[in-house]
Amino acid sequence: MERRLRELDRLDQSHGLGASPTHRPVREPWGARRRTSGPRRERRTHGPVLPGLLVAVVVTTLLLMRDPGAFGNRMRDLLGRNDRLGDLVGVEDTGGSYDFSLTQRGGRQPVSWNPCEPITYVVNPAGAPQDWEVLVSESVAEIEGATGFRFSDEGVTDDRDFERRESLLGRPAPVLIGWSDAEEVPRLAGDVAGLGGSATSQGLGRRYYVTGMVALDTDVYDRLADEPGGREQMRAILVHELGHVVGLGHVDDPEELMNADNLGRTTLGEGDREGLARLGSVPCS
Repeated sequence: MERRLRELDRLDQSHGLGASPTHRPVREPWGARRRTSGPRRERRTHGPVLPGLLVAVVVTTLLLMRDPGAFGNRMRDLLGRNDRLGDLVGVEDTGGSYDFSLTQRGGRQPVSWNPCEPITYVVNPAGAPQDWEVLVSESVAEIEGATGFRFSDEGVTDDRDFERRESLLGRPAPVLIGWSDAEEVPRLAGDVAGLGGSATSQGLGRRYYVTGMVALDTDVYDRLADEPGGREQMRAILVHELGHVVGLGHVDDPEELMNADNLGRTTLGEGDREGLARLGSVPCS
């Protein structure tokens, strides 16, 4: 075979077809047919390498951007994806109690919101106390200060769907804050003063919350409006539920506002603040 190829090269040169490439021994599988007419297209052998490398680079870059490590953060900085809306809250080991509602797959890092985008919310004021606007504003500001997240008030709404927080096009709807009762929201039955939670986006890599809701018991708020210290209790309930919205779970420690059976605490505890700061310290999406 090699002798025949050399002979073909010699004939090409003698007929002015130009210098032929240097042929190297080729081991072909049985049954393979060699092209004997026209020049060999050696570049075809290496053709898919460049697209394959580009795909690998793109996939690796996306994974590194979602990686919680220092290199992933640096990659997001270089690509302009680390523009946090609020200041990063320093995380200190307080020794207090906190828990996360969800953690990332295969680890202990929390599922949280994207700190480079605002958490949009709307309020349905039906059944709300008279000063609901101030109450919501103060409670949201408390969570903003403890996390570094930024909320965006999208105004009032007549939306009362506390369960399905999607728009008609399937996109995440703003967080809904409203007042209700057990007839409309069965989980408010008994001594439950409020409910709060969020839904995550689906996809590869790090998960983030994209929408949520807070349902506050109208009867409880009506009763607290006439009690001494009732306003502080109303605010504490809302802050507690917003804590769930941004990603905190319940704890057993009565010194924390996120205690499931809170019987009087009206301010964030040390563990609450540490957990909220950790939720706010996640990388941007």
